[in-house]
Formats: sequence, structure tokens, C-alpha cells
Amino acid sequence: MINTKLIPRTAQAYETPMLIKHLLAQSLKYEPQREIIYRDLFRMTYVDFNRRVRQLANVLTNLGVGPGDTVAVFDWDSHRYLECFFGVTSLGAILHTINVRLSPAQILYTMNHAEDKIVLIHEDFLPILNGIKSQLTTVNRFVLISDKVYTDSSAVTIPDGFDGEYEGLLAEASDQYDFPDFDENTWATTFYTTGTTGHPKGVYFSHRQLFMHTMGLLSYVVGYEAVPFRSATDVYMPITPMFHVHAWGFPFLATMMSVKQVYPGRYEPEMLLRLLLKEGVTLSHCVPTILNMLVSSPVAKQVDLSRWKVIIGGSALTKGLARAALDLNISVYAGYGMSETAPVLTITYLNDQEKPLPINEQVDLRTRAGRIAPFVELRLVDDDGNPVPHDGQSLGEVVVHAPWLTQGYYKEPDRSAELWRDGWMHTGDVATITPDNWLQIADRTKDVIKTGGEWISSLEIEDLLSQAAGVAEAAVVGLPDDKWGERPHALIVLKPGAAENVTTDQIKAGLLDKVQRGELNKWYVPDRIVFVPEIPKTSVGKIDKKKIRSEMKDMILGLSA
Repeated sequence: MINTKLIPRTAQAYETPMLIKHLLAQSLKYEPQREIIYRDLFRMTYVDFNRRVRQLANVLTNLGVGPGDTVAVFDWDSHRYLECFFGVTSLGAILHTINVRLSPAQILYTMNHAEDKIVLIHEDFLPILNGIKSQLTTVNRFVLISDKVYTDSSAVTIPDGFDGEYEGLLAEASDQYDFPDFDENTWATTFYTTGTTGHPKGVYFSHRQLFMHTMGLLSYVVGYEAVPFRSATDVYMPITPMFHVHAWGFPFLATMMSVKQVYPGRYEPEMLLRLLLKEGVTLSHCVPTILNMLVSSPVAKQVDLSRWKVIIGGSALTKGLARAALDLNISVYAGYGMSETAPVLTITYLNDQEKPLPINEQVDLRTRAGRIAPFVELRLVDDDGNPVPHDGQSLGEVVVHAPWLTQGYYKEPDRSAELWRDGWMHTGDVATITPDNWLQIADRTKDVIKTGGEWISSLEIEDLLSQAAGVAEAAVVGLPDDKWGERPHALIVLKPGAAENVTTDQIKAGLLDKVQRGELNKWYVPDRIVFVPEIPKTSVGKIDKKKIRSEMKDMILGLSA
């Protein structure tokens, strides 16, 4: 322990805690008349927004929500979600952003595991809730969210057992609320991430961690201008689900800066492009699938997108997609992080020597995982935890220190200890780091498949396939897909004599039946199932997925054509 000298504490002095309410307070200081917009349905100023956040706090308090209670939200990217980012957390309650892409069974697990007390749900997701409602163990209040209130309020039907509709409850609530001070380490948000076998894991963040993540983004994209983001000239529209790591943290930053914000609701190419052009959107972030969908639209080739900056994460930004975007004068950048890292660890940063480079040379840089962000310490280690040199060539697992990393997984001490072994957060990604701080992801230590921005486990699919009649052994790998980034493909060895009675269509139909029953997410169904006499193995008898990808990829994809 280093012998340091602490500053004397004065009993009367006020020590400002790093709370989300203080990020919100900045939004009224300089440009309170700037707007927050939802589709073509709703517009408000920051004055209105702050009033609505206080009304939401009163609604929740009147419904019995107190400090430490968990509020679950099912919604598209919206102004309401943004209000929950601030209104729920500033109460001292916990915001649970529900991943609506999980299967109903997984959603049920996360809600019971998080001990949700109240649910705010868009009517589009009522079928999911209706299927699991009777099995919820801690929820006792429900609030409906409906877009019909902006077009025809008489068409809104409030289900039995619900306390009302979001807009109606806000309208009846007081707009006076004094958010309290509390410890900055108070739990603020939670959500659930998949990617390994077993149930989804609960990731959680404190006010301090989210405050510091916002300061990290502020210093990198505003201070260093890694992705230039200016309060006076930029318009922000997320195209990342707000249940995904707080929409990558940018809503907190945009609100603090009083930036004009646009929320698109359900992702529809026509609506996204219309909002982008009509509202003058200049900064977005999304997974490659969404960008590919937009640049492939005929409309994109007919309009001026030269002011649009897009940060790509979730999966690798390919050179082909980067060039397609740059050909449309869209500035693309790569970012890297995890659910557990809040998430930003790296973002593309072109220095004074790199900015003048020809586009072809910039593509090579822009498709790396990015440069290490301020306040982030990344290292590479080998299997024994020994440091690996940052020479741009040597491979190692990425481990990290930063002020905004989750402390672990909720109610899972063993998994938390594994995540933080040796005092560093282990990402499970293998990469190189250059002497000038560029990160390049090479592979993953676990065979997680990224498809359409979602993470799915090859081991879970193998387990499901192994339970099908006639299956002796199964191996699943993720292979490149132009549309989704990656898709799972399966190799199966049948039991003796089963070939006459089992077909690949039957096996796939069994998985699809699980999807229909809500037991399985549709992303888990392999694009192709191939029967093989044997599956490649390593010298110790493990499935050799590296060999499958390198030596059998063309065979599998050829059969898929």
C-alpha cells in the first residue's frame, strides 16, 4: 500500500456525487429549446423533456416504485426510453432494459432473475408478455405504451390488470420532483447478455460508471474529435436498440450536451432514411447489418449523405461495407466494446498523419477495431496471463481496466470471478495492438457467433442438435454472411442406421418448432445442416472448429448456395 496524504474533510463541505441526474441537469443550461423527436409522431424541447422526466418519476413513485426497485421496459428506440434512462435511475431505482430479441423463455428468466417490480411495455410486445405473465414472480404493476395516443387516442385499449397508458399517466402527474442525492455507486441499470451456454447473464452498472463512461465519450468524440460531435451542428439518431448497452452510451452524452436527438422507433428503412434527411441527422451508430440495409437502398444513391457519420460495432466492419458507405460519402468508423464494458473501449481515430491518406488506405484503418479510448487501459495476455507485446503482430487475449466496467454478473459470483480473474476484465477476444494503440480483433476465444448484431452460442445449438433423434454428434460454427455478418452452420454425424430415417429438414423443423413455442430464438436455427461421416478433432479429442472454418467452409457454403 502506497503511503499517501489525504485531503482533510470538512463536515460542512458538499461532495458532488457522480449521478445521472447531474447529466440531465446540464441539458437545460445552454440550449434548452433544442428538440427531441420521435419518428413523425412527437416533438419536444429539452424543457419539455425535463418536465416529462419529473412526471415519470412521480408516476413511478405513485405506483410504489422506490429506491432499489427494478423497472422493466419493453419499447422501440423512443423518447420514452430516453425518459426512462433518466427518470427511473434518478429515483434510485434500477432500469432493466429488456432485450426483446430473446426468446420468451429467456425473457421470463431475465425478468424473474432481475426481480422486476413494474413493467412499461409497448403494445407491440404484448403477445410476449401474455405468454409469460402468469409465470412472473415479482412483477405487480403494468403500464401500457402506445403510439396510437399521437394519432387516435380513442383506439388505445388498456389491457386488464394494467394501471394505465404511459402518456395518460404522465399528463395526470405533477411536474415537480426533486431528485435526491445518494451514493454514486448505487446500482442504476441492468440488462442481460447471452453468448455462452446456460441462462443469459445479468450485467449491471452504477451511476458512477455510467457518468464516467459519458465523460470518456465526451473527451474522445468531442475533445479529441475521434468522431466529431458538436452540440451546435450535430443531430443524433441511434440505430442501435436502446436495450443494447444503453444504446452504446450516446443518449447520455447527447442529452448532457443538449444535442438535437431523433428516435426512429421500429427500424424500417424508409422511416430511417426519411428521418435522416428531414431532420438532418449527422451521427448514428449501428451494427453492420443495418448499415448494409441502408446503403443497399435505392434511395440512398439518390440523396446527399455527406454529413452522416456512422459508428459500426457489434460485429466487424468489413472493407466491402466500408467502401460502399464511403462511396456514398458516408463517414464510417469502427468501435469495439462489450456488454460488460458499458461499452466503449475503442473507436476509430485518424491522427494528423492519417487523415490526408487516400481512401483506400483509410479503409484499412477504419475497419480496424479502433484506437484505445481515453481512460481505457487495454493489454494482451497469453493463456498463462503473461503480457503479450503491443507490436501489431503478436496475438493475445484482450484484458481491460477502465472506470466504467461492470463489477460482475448479478447473482453469479463464480462467473464474476472468472470475468475478473487476475484483477483484469477478460474479454474473450483475441487481438493485436499496434505501438500506436490500434486494436485489431483476430478471433474469439469462445465460439460465439455474431449474427445481425446478436450473440449466440454454438455450444447451445450443438446441445439442441444432439437431442434430435438419430444424431450422434454435432458441431456448429459461424461462417461469414453478407447480410447478417455471420450465420451458424452445423455438421452432424448420425447414429448407425439413422441415415434412412433422418433428414436435415426434419432436424431443422424440430428447431423451428421450438422457435414457435417460444423456447428458442430464431437466430439459433442454422442456415445449413450437413451430414458428415466424422467431425474434425484436435489431438486431445476436442472439436477442431478452426479446421472446420478453414478447410470445410467452402464445402458448407457451397452446399448452402
